[in-house]
Amino acid sequence: MTLFRRRRRTMIVALLALGLGAGAFAYAATNTVPGSTAGAGSGTISGYTVSGVAYTVNATTPTNLDQVAFTIAPTAATTVKAQLAAGGSWYSCANAAGSVTCNTTSPQATVAAATQLTVVATQ
Repeated sequence: MTLFRRRRRTMIVALLALGLGAGAFAYAATNTVPGSTAGAGSGTISGYTVSGVAYTVNATTPTNLDQVAFTIAPTAATTVKAQLAAGGSWYSCANAAGSVTCNTTSPQATVAAATQLTVVATQ
């Protein structure tokens, strides 16, 4: 009788384990994941050429710089920013077919603080 009880217990435990496994699989099988894409690629990054730099001083306070203008090539830059001092403010610029103007009045740039011109441009 003891052997019969062990087999019966083993059979019950096996059936419970099988039922739990099937239940877990049923829940996992209900997940729906939408299709997606992934990929990698590379492209060449080339620089811009800035030339013809001109600064406009304020007519009333000539120690203030109101604008910096320059020519940029290639001309298709859609975002152009300029900085007049290392760690200084970045100024947004407008590009019209390679002719770039940057208003430097907010915050007001000064002649004394303008130590370098850094230009960042993207297409």
